[in-house]
Amino acid sequence: MSAPSWYEDVTPGRGVLPPRAWYAHSDTAALSLDGTWRFRLSPTALADTSFAAEGFDAGGWREITVPGHWVLQGKDLGTPAYTNVVYPFPVDPPRVPTENPTGDHLRHFDLPDEWPGVGGAVLRFDGVESCARVWLNGAELGEFKGSRLPHEFAVGPLLKARDNVLAVRVHQWSSGSYLEDQDQWWLPGIFRSVTLLHRPEGAPGDFFVHASYDHTAGTGTLRVECDVPGRVTVPELGVDTATGEAVTVRVAPWTAETPRLYGGTLTTAAERIPLRVGFRTVRVENGVLTVNGRRVLFRGVNRHEFHPDSGRRIDPETMRRDVELMKRHNVNAVRTAHYPPHPAFLDLCDEYGLWVIDECDLETHGFQRVGWRGNPVDDARWTPALLDRAARMVERDKNHPSVILWSLGNECGAGAGLGAMADWIRDRDPSRLLHYEGDRSCADTDVYSRMYATHDEVDEIGRRADDGPAARRSLPFLLCEYAHAMGNGPGGLSAYQRLFETHERCQGGFVWEWIDHGLSHPVYGYAYGGDFGEELHDGNFVCDGLLFPDRTPSPGLLEYKKVIEPVRIAGAGSGTGNTEGGAGDTVRVTNLRDFADLSDLAFTWSYQIEGETVASGPLQVPALAAGQSADVPLPSAPERVTAGERTWTVRAELAADVPWASAGHEVAWGQSRVSEPVPPTPARGARADGTGGRITLGPAAFDARTGEPLTIGGIPVTGLRLDVWRAPTDNDNGSARRPDERYGPLWRELGLHRVRHRTDAVSLDAEDAADPGGDTLTVVTRVAPAARDLALRTVYRWTSDGTRLRLTVSVTPEGEWPLPLPRLGIALGLPARMRRVDWFGGGPGEAYPDTRAAARLGRWHRTVEELQTPYVRPQENGARIDTRWVELGDGKSGLRIEGDPAFSFSARPWTDEALDAANHRSDLVPGDTVRLHLDHVQQGIGSASCGPGVLPEFLAVPVPAEFGFTFTAPGTP
Repeated sequence: MSAPSWYEDVTPGRGVLPPRAWYAHSDTAALSLDGTWRFRLSPTALADTSFAAEGFDAGGWREITVPGHWVLQGKDLGTPAYTNVVYPFPVDPPRVPTENPTGDHLRHFDLPDEWPGVGGAVLRFDGVESCARVWLNGAELGEFKGSRLPHEFAVGPLLKARDNVLAVRVHQWSSGSYLEDQDQWWLPGIFRSVTLLHRPEGAPGDFFVHASYDHTAGTGTLRVECDVPGRVTVPELGVDTATGEAVTVRVAPWTAETPRLYGGTLTTAAERIPLRVGFRTVRVENGVLTVNGRRVLFRGVNRHEFHPDSGRRIDPETMRRDVELMKRHNVNAVRTAHYPPHPAFLDLCDEYGLWVIDECDLETHGFQRVGWRGNPVDDARWTPALLDRAARMVERDKNHPSVILWSLGNECGAGAGLGAMADWIRDRDPSRLLHYEGDRSCADTDVYSRMYATHDEVDEIGRRADDGPAARRSLPFLLCEYAHAMGNGPGGLSAYQRLFETHERCQGGFVWEWIDHGLSHPVYGYAYGGDFGEELHDGNFVCDGLLFPDRTPSPGLLEYKKVIEPVRIAGAGSGTGNTEGGAGDTVRVTNLRDFADLSDLAFTWSYQIEGETVASGPLQVPALAAGQSADVPLPSAPERVTAGERTWTVRAELAADVPWASAGHEVAWGQSRVSEPVPPTPARGARADGTGGRITLGPAAFDARTGEPLTIGGIPVTGLRLDVWRAPTDNDNGSARRPDERYGPLWRELGLHRVRHRTDAVSLDAEDAADPGGDTLTVVTRVAPAARDLALRTVYRWTSDGTRLRLTVSVTPEGEWPLPLPRLGIALGLPARMRRVDWFGGGPGEAYPDTRAAARLGRWHRTVEELQTPYVRPQENGARIDTRWVELGDGKSGLRIEGDPAFSFSARPWTDEALDAANHRSDLVPGDTVRLHLDHVQQGIGSASCGPGVLPEFLAVPVPAEFGFTFTAPGTP
C-alpha cells in the first residue's frame, strides 16, 4: 500500500506563520495578487513539481480568475457537487481517492516601484479549498489545510523587484476534507484573496483589543495587547496610552442595536494600524445570556457564503448587500455557518450592528453514517489540526466586537478534541462565550444549543423542565438552527417567537438559512444537487434560504421580518383578521428592543374602508425605552364615506436615514379591524332555462349532463370541480427523520393527486327551501381516490338573481380519512387573457395558515405572472389569504368572485399537475388557461423538510364543510 502523501496526513501543514489578527489596511505596503493566473488541471494528484521551478513555461496553460473556483470557470474544468451529510468519497480517514482533481496555479508579478526596499514580507492566503502547497521563485514555502482560514508565509528574502513567480498546487480532496463536510457545494480553488504584505522591522506580529463595558458605571475599559511596544490613541475619548496598559473612560457601549465604534490607532515604531473599538461585556448571569447587563434575544439567521455565479467567492458589495438586507428585515444576529466568513464581513457586522456566533471551520457530519467510527474529533491524532483551526479563527477575528460567541464547529458528534479546542479558546479569550450544538451534555459550552426542537420541546426547555444534566438546565437556551427555510415556508415562526418572548431562558434562534445555493445554469436558471451529474447528491436540499439565489427576498424572509419586528403594535400585530384593540380608539405600542428606545422611529396611522385608505396622518408615540409599552390614542375615525369593512393601520418607520436604509423604511406595522367583513348579498330569484343540452341560469350557462359551468357572463369557464391537491412543497415532502409528517408522499400514496370525480345527480329545482322564488341547479358528486373506500361527498348548489351567480359547496367526508387534506376548495380554468388580478384581502405576498403574519388587509393588484413565487424547485406557491373578493380580467372584461367566508386564492398559467412534475423553473411553460384555485382551507406549511411539521391547529383535517362564492362579470356586455 502506498504511503500517505502530505495532503493525506492529519497535520494542519508546515511552513506557515502563527495566526494573527486580520485588519483591512495599515500604513505599510500591500500588493494584491488577485486577478488572472495561469492554470492547469489534472485528474489526479501529481508528483511532478517542475511547474514551480523558475523559468517554467506555462504559456500553453489556460487562464482563470483568482479568487475563484476552477469548476465554475469552464465546462472542461470539472463540476460542482452538492452533498448535505455524506462524503463524496470513501470514508477511510485520512486517505482520499487517487481521482483527486488537482489545480496548478501560476502568477507572475513585479513589485511596485514604491515597494520598500528593506524589511520583511508575508504572503497571505485568505481561503483555499481544500489544501495548498506553495512555492515562490522556485523555493518551497510549505503547505496548509483549513479551507476557510488564513495562512501566511514569510517570503521577504525570496522577493525580487521583477518577475516573481508564485506557484500554488491545490488538491480538491485532502485529509482536511474530512473536517469540512459542511452541507454545501464542494468547490475547489483559491476562492479568497492572495496578498503580499510588507512587514517592516519592528512591525507588530499580533495585537488584541480588549474593550469591556461596565453597565452600572457607564464606563469602558480599554487595553490593547501587542507583541511590540506601541501606543494606543482614541482621540474622541481622549485616550493616549501605552500598549498593555488599561484605561477606563466614560463611553457609549456597542450593541447590535447601537453599534457605537470609536476610531483609534495602534502606533508602533514601524506601523500605524487603525482600530475600531466597541465596548461591550458578554456574560451568563442567572442562567441568562446578557450583553452589557441586559438579556438579548437573537433574531438570527445562519449564513453560508454564497453567490450563484462565483460560489464562495464573495465580493465586498455582496457582503454589504447581505448585511443591509438583514438589517432591513429586522435580523439582529448571524451564525457563520459553518466556518469563519470572509473577515471583511465581520467588519460590516461591527459597523452596522449584528450579533455574531463565529463558527470554526469544522464539521465531520459524514461520520454519522458509519456510526461515528473514526470521527476525527474523538481521535487524538487529529487534535493538533483541530487546535490549529480554533486558533486561526480566534486569532483572526478576536478584535471584532460583533463576535460574542465562538462556536467549536457543527455536527461533529462528541469527543476529546472538542474539549481541547474549548480549553484553548477559554484560555486565550475568556471574554466571550462558547457554543457547540452536537454534544447534549454541554460539557464544553456556555449555552444549551439545539437544532429544530419542536415548539412543545422549546416550551419545556424554557420552563427548565427538560430532562438532562442539572448543569444544562442552568444554561441559556438558543436554537442554532430552526425554521428550515426550504422552498415554501417556513411555517410556525410566530409560535416560536411567542415562546422566545415568554421564557427568559429561550433567547431566540437562527433560521436555517440565509440564501438558496442555486448555481446559475444556462438551461435550468438555477441548478441544485444532481444537475451536474454527481454520483452522490442531496438534490435541492441546498436551496433552503430566506433569499432566492439572486438575493431577492423570499416570502419566508418577509414573514420573518414581521414575526421578529422590534416594535409590536397591538391590536395590530398578528396579521389580517386580528380583532384585538376594540373599536380602534387606542393602540398599544411595545418596544421589544433589548437596548434602544424608539426615538429613531416615526409613527403614522391610516384608516381603510374596503382596503382603500381614506385618511392618514402622523401618530405621536413616546420614545419608549426598551421593554416599555404605552397605549397611544388614535384620532377620531373619519366619517364613513362609503359602507364597507373598516381597518386601522399603524406603521413604524425610520425617522431619518441610517447606513442600511433611508428615512421612511418600514420597521414594523400593525392592523386592527373596526368592523367585520361584509358578506355578499344573496343572489337568488332567477329562473333557469334548459335547451340544447345546456342550462342557463342568470349570467351562466351549464352543461346539462354534468352540471359544470361553461360560461359566466360570456367568459369561458372550464373544469370547475372540488380541489383537494397541491403540488407538494419541500416541507410537505418532509424529512426521513419524521416519516409521519411527510405529508407529500403520504398524500400521493393515498392517491389525492389523482382523485376521480363522479357525477351522481344533476337537478333543477324551482322550489328549493333555501331559495324560495328562484331556481337552484344542484349537482351531487363523489370525489375519491382510486383503490380506496373513502370519499368526499360534494354538493354544488347554483342560484342567481339574474346578474350575479351564487355557488354553495357542501362537503361531507365518507370513510376513515387517515390524513389531513392538502387543501379544500374549488378550481376552475379561465382564458389566458385574464392576466390582471385585483383583490381585497391579505397581501401583497403569498401567505398560508401558518405563514400569514406578514399579510396585511388591503386592495392589491398583480398580474398572474407576478402572483407566482419563483422557488428554485417548483412547488405550491402564490396563495393570497383572507380574500374577500378577487377579480381577474383583461382590461375589457372580467370575472369577480366574492367569498363567504373569506377564502384563499391562487391563479396560475399552468396546472397543478405541471407544477407538480416540474423540477426547475424552466420546466414550467404557460398554457392557454389560467387555473384559478379558490380555497376554503389549506394545510399549513411547517418546516418538516428538516424541522417540525405543521402545528395541529393548521392541519386541514377532513370535516364537514360549507362555503360559498358569488360570481359576477363586471364590464361584460
